[in-house]
Amino acid sequence: MRALNTAATGMLAQQTNVEVIADNIANMNTTAYKRARAEFQDLLYQSEQRVGGATRNTETLSPAGVQIGLGVRTAGISRIYTQGSLVKTDNQLDLAIQGRGFFVVNIPGQDQPAYTRDGNFSRSATGEIVTAQGYTVSPGIVIPDNATDVTISQNGEVYAFIGNESQPQLLGQLDMALFVNENGLRQAGGNLAYPTEASGEPVMGTPGNTEAGFGTVLQGYSESSNVNVIEEITSLITAQRGYEMNSKVIQAADEMLGTMSNMR
Repeated sequence: MRALNTAATGMLAQQTNVEVIADNIANMNTTAYKRARAEFQDLLYQSEQRVGGATRNTETLSPAGVQIGLGVRTAGISRIYTQGSLVKTDNQLDLAIQGRGFFVVNIPGQDQPAYTRDGNFSRSATGEIVTAQGYTVSPGIVIPDNATDVTISQNGEVYAFIGNESQPQLLGQLDMALFVNENGLRQAGGNLAYPTEASGEPVMGTPGNTEAGFGTVLQGYSESSNVNVIEEITSLITAQRGYEMNSKVIQAADEMLGTMSNMR
């Protein structure tokens, strides 16, 4: 009976849906996390009577035909890159991107940089601006030990007062990258992502170049996750009900097969 396999694909699809929702809820407090969404497609159809074909008893054409679907499959898991809320932290090296863009991160031993929207940065032992994992933020700006104050403008320029100087000194400008298809990025954990053929090559630029689509940098702020807990709980309940309903279909189909066996 086809209903058994069809309902089984429905249970697998809802299981995937719950796994995606669980990951979203788990990362509700992860800096700059972008929620994911499972997307589904129907499977092939078995055609017992072709649409528009001649009917069996007359010379008329079938307006709908007889097509029986075989279930559902996961088509993909996309990420929703909407802006997360900005939380004031007053930490000089906490940076939030307002708009599109990614910070560029250089990882030791890798030829390819990684990309992140997590701007909770720190200073390394050598004074470099680094991520929470200690990876250098491109282009590798060093803040001197005798810097008394650090200011980062909206276009990513890093200034610092050195010693007793009355004017701030420009130390460098942060790099920023854009991607044509952000959903095509490969998520690698640690709030890092890598480009793929689907995402396209990174378009490099500087923050604040709004004509080119780059967002701005806000110093002393952190971007929160864009997960809406209420929406996720609602989706979780819906997925749970869908799983249960598909299991009921399997039970009903099994009972029908049992009835046929008893008739024999």
